[in-house]
Amino acid sequence: MRALVLVSSPRRDGNSAMLAEAALCGLEAAGHDAELLFADDAVFAFLRDCRRCRRSDGECGIDDGFRKAFLERFLPADGVIAATPVYWYGMSAQLKAFFDRMFCYVAASHPKSDEVVARMVEKRLGLLLSSEETFPGVGAGIVHQFQEYARYTRSAFVGAVHGYGNARGDVALDPGEPLLKAERFGREFFSRHSSDYQIDTPRAGRVWN
Repeated sequence: MRALVLVSSPRRDGNSAMLAEAALCGLEAAGHDAELLFADDAVFAFLRDCRRCRRSDGECGIDDGFRKAFLERFLPADGVIAATPVYWYGMSAQLKAFFDRMFCYVAASHPKSDEVVARMVEKRLGLLLSSEETFPGVGAGIVHQFQEYARYTRSAFVGAVHGYGNARGDVALDPGEPLLKAERFGREFFSRHSSDYQIDTPRAGRVWN
């Protein structure tokens, strides 16, 4: 399977990046084709008004690396794990901008929007969080947003790993061992059981067979 680990902190040696590297190692250990992408290498601008800046050929008028990252790395992936620090109890601006910019390609004004939408659905999604604050609900808003994105795209939200630390590298000292958890999360990413029931979902009566 093909996986993308999307890091939304600009710190190459920060806690989010360390969690991402651990998940990447797990994915590769399980035999998957996995790659790491720093969002700030691709996204240089926020979403604008597509009615004003879309090119005459229908393509996005923002000249940065997002188009290549989205079309050639995000869409082909069977699963995406996003790593973000917790800023003001939400995801980083880089990660939010990455998701916001997708709108340009799913909007009806894009000539290949149907093809893009077809490739956005039914992925596996995961989340890696890092924060100084250890309050259990500190990342709840981010988790909820990812759950809703998963529902909207008929994808499976596999779960989240949260590491605590402030200075660069602090997550390695977290007694909860988030780096080991992130590595295991990567290894099990495509095989881990994931369920999201609706009222009419057929049920086997057991979780583990």
